[in-house]
Amino acid sequence: MNVHLHWFLPTGGDGRTLVDRHAYTDGGIKRDRITPVSGVRAPDIEYLAQIAKAAEQRGLDAVLTPTGTWCEDAWLTTVALAQHTERLEFLVAFRPGVISPVPAAQMAATYQRIARGRLLLNVVTGGDSTVQRRFGGHLDHDRRYARTAEFLSVVRGAWSGQPYDLDGEHYQVEGGLTALPPDPLPEIFCGGSSAAAGPVAAARTDLYLTWGEPPAQVKEKIDWIRGLAEEQGCTVRFGIRLHTLSRDSSREAWATADRLLGDLDADTIAAAQQALGKSESVGQQRMPAPHGGSRDRLEIAPNLWAGVGLVRGGAGTALVGSHAEVADRIEEYHALGMEHFVFSGYPHLEEAYWFGEGVTPELARRGLLSTAPASPRLGTPGAETRGAAPVHGAAPLLVAGGR
Repeated sequence: MNVHLHWFLPTGGDGRTLVDRHAYTDGGIKRDRITPVSGVRAPDIEYLAQIAKAAEQRGLDAVLTPTGTWCEDAWLTTVALAQHTERLEFLVAFRPGVISPVPAAQMAATYQRIARGRLLLNVVTGGDSTVQRRFGGHLDHDRRYARTAEFLSVVRGAWSGQPYDLDGEHYQVEGGLTALPPDPLPEIFCGGSSAAAGPVAAARTDLYLTWGEPPAQVKEKIDWIRGLAEEQGCTVRFGIRLHTLSRDSSREAWATADRLLGDLDADTIAAAQQALGKSESVGQQRMPAPHGGSRDRLEIAPNLWAGVGLVRGGAGTALVGSHAEVADRIEEYHALGMEHFVFSGYPHLEEAYWFGEGVTPELARRGLLSTAPASPRLGTPGAETRGAAPVHGAAPLLVAGGR
């Protein structure tokens, strides 16, 4: 089992510190400034294309987009970026309930043809009622997951090439169909740490994606989901979402982490932790558990730093160290069963190069990456790409979710 490496696309804006993006009321889209913080980068198509190209050139497989009212639309942004790249896949986040499942199935099918088969889907059910209400949703946490199960049933049914019917609690569909099913079918990624989320992810999706926790906790989650899948006669693969801060030496990496931490004052951390503490997401509730919002206990496992989660929602941990040390940790998670790794860094453009030029070759030397030609989906032969794996078939001011 090879490792598949992915990057994050900051469609809500980017910057050189953990709080730069929030120097703008709108995440940098209109450049309306709140405070005079330097180094903020708006998520315009030119900048996002630089990140996408950096990921592609450094041998990463795909880029993940967030979803929410604080960032650009994931579908439109990535289909535009598909025109700027050749091999890179797009792991597009979407929310069941925002649109009905048959149009979603149609959108995915059209996207696959436009992007020449480079679409992956990340289902974001959502653990925050405030965010859900922004999209017009009013279901409680557990019923949202029940709706996701029905949604995915209809999407897959509409892709089957035959009319699909469902008389469910949340959707009543008669003859759901896409005129031309997507080819290949997009793989579906899904997460969730609650009792309501687990069975849905285990039975309805191709890959379970979790946020980075210490290896012992990650193993518990893998065992849990794998057991649920087996109970339902299903199989599921696993991925993990982490930040990364990799340098030529461990000392340099940790010095950069200390600089990022130095940008955060006590009031900023307290306000963010208060906002994050209101989340209904079990996964979000697990993020601060090892450190409790304190600056003093942030290395929660070897090379696993929880500083990002002091002020940001979603994935709150980073792999910090030399390129070899970061590769060690990836290898450790891989041994537990993790196949897909979705990384990010601040700023995303520079960190994509640090990771791609430092860690990716190290993983290749260890035999964890394949060297393969460009995707056969493109219909044209391509030169071999170092480290590239074969292509496989609500936010308060300081907090952004689903990252």
